[in-house]
Amino acid sequence: MKRIILLAVIMSAFLFQQASAQLKVHVNLNLGRQPVWGPTGYDRANYYYLPDIDSYYDINKSQFIYHRRNHWVFANRLPRQYRNFDLYNGYKVVVNEPRPYLHADVYRNKYRNNKAPHERQMAIRDSKEEKYYQVKGHPMHNQWMRNHPDNRNGHDRDHDRH
Repeated sequence: MKRIILLAVIMSAFLFQQASAQLKVHVNLNLGRQPVWGPTGYDRANYYYLPDIDSYYDINKSQFIYHRRNHWVFANRLPRQYRNFDLYNGYKVVVNEPRPYLHADVYRNKYRNNKAPHERQMAIRDSKEEKYYQVKGHPMHNQWMRNHPDNRNGHDRDHDRH
């Protein structure tokens, strides 16, 4: 009986360890995809809402989304009228909802008071936390890649399999 209990405890510990390892991979879902101008503090983010210019950024597709002439435009760059917008210092709201731009009025109303002036958010580029070094464009990215030869393009190979 004692052997069965001991075996059950060992199996439980092993399963807990496996679940914890899988959770860690899942939580770090797209940190390496976030742009260096993105805010620190989020291991996972699908979109940023930029209330100062009423635009969105799709992190996984690396695209800006903005409204023009009654339709949403998806582009690699912001439109000309926002060329002077400072992505590093502009306020960003992390949104983990599919296609938040389809609910633009909700986000406009909720964050209209967050337009400048607002609290400074630390950009990923300026962070000294090692977990952000995997982000391409971070000043420490090349050194991080040399120290982590199992990674490519800032993404963990095990993560890419999930």
